[in-house]
Amino acid sequence: MSSVNSLGIVHSFTDQMANRTANCCPCAPTFSGTGMAFPYMEAVVGVMILIYIFETYLDLRQHAALKLPTLPKPLVGVISQEKFEKSRAYLIDKSNLHFVKHFVKIVMESATLLCGALPWFWKKSGDILESTGLDPENEIYQTLAFLAGVKIFYQITDLPFSLYSTFVIEERHDFNKQTIWLLIRDMLKGMILAIILGPPIVAAIILIVQKGGPYLAIYLWGFIFVLSLVMITIYPVLVAPLYNKFTPLPQGELTAKIETLASSLNFPLKQLFVVDGSTRSSHSSAYMYGFFKNKRIVLFDSLIQQCKNVEEVVAVIAHVLGHWKLNHIMYTFVAVQILTLFQIGGYTLVKNSNDMFMSFGFDTQTQPVLIGLILFLHTIIPIQHPVSHGFNLITRAFEFQADAFAKKLGYAKSLRDGLVKLQEGNLSAMNADPWYSAYHYSLPTLAERLAALDEADKKAD
Repeated sequence: MSSVNSLGIVHSFTDQMANRTANCCPCAPTFSGTGMAFPYMEAVVGVMILIYIFETYLDLRQHAALKLPTLPKPLVGVISQEKFEKSRAYLIDKSNLHFVKHFVKIVMESATLLCGALPWFWKKSGDILESTGLDPENEIYQTLAFLAGVKIFYQITDLPFSLYSTFVIEERHDFNKQTIWLLIRDMLKGMILAIILGPPIVAAIILIVQKGGPYLAIYLWGFIFVLSLVMITIYPVLVAPLYNKFTPLPQGELTAKIETLASSLNFPLKQLFVVDGSTRSSHSSAYMYGFFKNKRIVLFDSLIQQCKNVEEVVAVIAHVLGHWKLNHIMYTFVAVQILTLFQIGGYTLVKNSNDMFMSFGFDTQTQPVLIGLILFLHTIIPIQHPVSHGFNLITRAFEFQADAFAKKLGYAKSLRDGLVKLQEGNLSAMNADPWYSAYHYSLPTLAERLAALDEADKKAD
């Protein structure tokens, strides 16, 4: 239910490109460097495989937890047995698919790097430009051709998993509301957005790196910072409405209570929306967005359907507003920007490293900016995982604080009831392995949240 997730729209732009590029093309000969240069590629592949083994171990622990036939003690008498059985069946199906997808992903990523697919694909991008009469020496053109090919390949390789997840698993458990046509339409919209937004962003990054000089890190970070603010602003206003319909929440008891709550907290609520999330899925949520005096709250229609009691919906909104009141969104945004600045600083130190490029199969004359970013992001995977885990720990702490905030406003019972209904409605995990949840979950489990609320009651007594 946290609105903090909306901050991730832009800051991981280059990370997404790196992840998607890891699924690119058939094998090609590699270029071998000479001397005692550090084996970046071999080290990266080795770390990726070690991470895969560790995460698979955690997945097996979680799979065993999902098969447990009984509810955890805090949920006994809270969650119905029928919902528990449905949740188990749904999550076991998802877990089985995850094992297959995770294995295919590591095989493809490792093969992509070891077989020299990146330099092969980069060369093919130049050949395609030349065959169409465009200048193959123009790095911006070649980068865009490279990304277009990667995007297409990524869509093709991911499509079987997406189709099975949506039209088999989600359909089997009564979550899916999509049609094939709607899925295709969404994919086409995504491609059009990539065509519109991608070229200017990519061109700007390349030009900044090429001409940034000694202040490159500051210039590039400044650009990403501004881009983040722009995207956070325009995404809910221009992009999200392309996929869902947002309508003002009708006047009534729910609207009045949310407006009263916002007013009591001095939250500058400008508009309340309901989004038709049920056109795609029965999963539910709520979030807020906007800067300064221009705040908006969005409720999924499925949230209103699941929490038929108005007080429960208001309690969920109290939790969301708790993130705003406690400055969680600002703290997260600042932390992300600091991390981004450190990443860019690290990139500037190795962006012209012959050893790094040669280790991944590029010659010393081929050092494109975007490829350098991709290679650098691969080399810092050992750092990224602990940092991501640290962010999860912080986010989990924020969730407990937002729950406590809603409780202080007098919504303890309504929040408990609302959380239970959302857990049942979303068929979320009832049993979670402690190692798995500590590593992967950015939100506490329902049992942990209810226990925390109960503990607060005991302390008050």
